Amino acid sequence: MVGASVRTERAVETREAIMSAAERLFAQHGLAAVSSRQISEAAGQGNNAAVGYHFGSKAGLIEAMTSRGAGPVEQIRERLLAEIDGSDDIRDWVGCLVRPVTEYLDSLGTPSWHARFAAQVMTDPVLRAAVSEAAIDRPPLRRTLHELGRRLPGLPRLVRHERGEMARLLIVHTCAERERALAEGTGALQPSWRHTAMSLTDAITGLLLAPVTPRPHTPTKESQP
Repeated sequence: MVGASVRTERAVETREAIMSAAERLFAQHGLAAVSSRQISEAAGQGNNAAVGYHFGSKAGLIEAMTSRGAGPVEQIRERLLAEIDGSDDIRDWVGCLVRPVTEYLDSLGTPSWHARFAAQVMTDPVLRAAVSEAAIDRPPLRRTLHELGRRLPGLPRLVRHERGEMARLLIVHTCAERERALAEGTGALQPSWRHTAMSLTDAITGLLLAPVTPRPHTPTKESQP
């Protein structure tokens, strides 16, 4: 039993080392440019097949990495949901989208790689779809989106969906750019992650409440003479 416990502990440590090495390499070079062998070497694994052994594939590794970051983010979101329960202020619900991400990134210290890794995932259409689907299944995020949608009754469904995509891109890429600036010492636009969260909340609230310009009717091929 003691031997099995030690092996389990070592396996957990190895998985963590592989995910940490992969996060850094993916953030620096992109998903496609980094091989499983490079990840294994960077994680200090003598076995070049360590990624396949522990995660099945590079895609399995990326899925595990996104799940690892999602846990702490959703815990923060649960706390914020309890704090704003019953609020009708749209900013509160937008904050529940933004602040869990910035608070988690703040907790990682400098340098960190998670935001830039997340941005890389968002540029891959297959991974982006899988990650987005998994995120919607998480109750805290699902409730946040539901409550925010209830407070935007005048926004047409398709416009709401489009602006939701815009908001997600704003959060992901703004956070990635701040993380890069901090890591490289090139000067972040905001003095703290807290200020970044406030700026994002302002921008996304404005985006959601912006007027909708009526679209001119575009005849379909069937309706054209």
